[in-house]
Amino acid sequence: MLIISSGEFRQNQKAYFDKVDEGQHVIVQRGKDKAYVLTPVKENDLYLNEEMIQKLNTSLREAEEGNSLKVSNAEEISQLLDSFR
Repeated sequence: MLIISSGEFRQNQKAYFDKVDEGQHVIVQRGKDKAYVLTPVKENDLYLNEEMIQKLNTSLREAEEGNSLKVSNAEEISQLLDSFR
C-alpha cells in the first residue's frame, strides 16, 4: 500500500494510476484528516452498469423537463428526508 500526498499525486498522476492498474493500493492524503483511495472503475461496477446508466438518463431527462426538486439548505434536506419516512 502506498500513501502519498495530494501534491505528489498531482505531480505524478500517471505513475500512480499505473500502480493501481497493476493491483497496488494507493491512498492520497489530503491535509491532516482527509484521505482518498484510488480505485479503478470496471465494466461491471455499480457506476457503469446498464441499469445505472438508464436511471441517470431518466433523471437527466426529468430535470430538463423541470420535474425536479431544488433543495437549498439543511432544513429543506431534513424536510425532504422526513417525507420519505
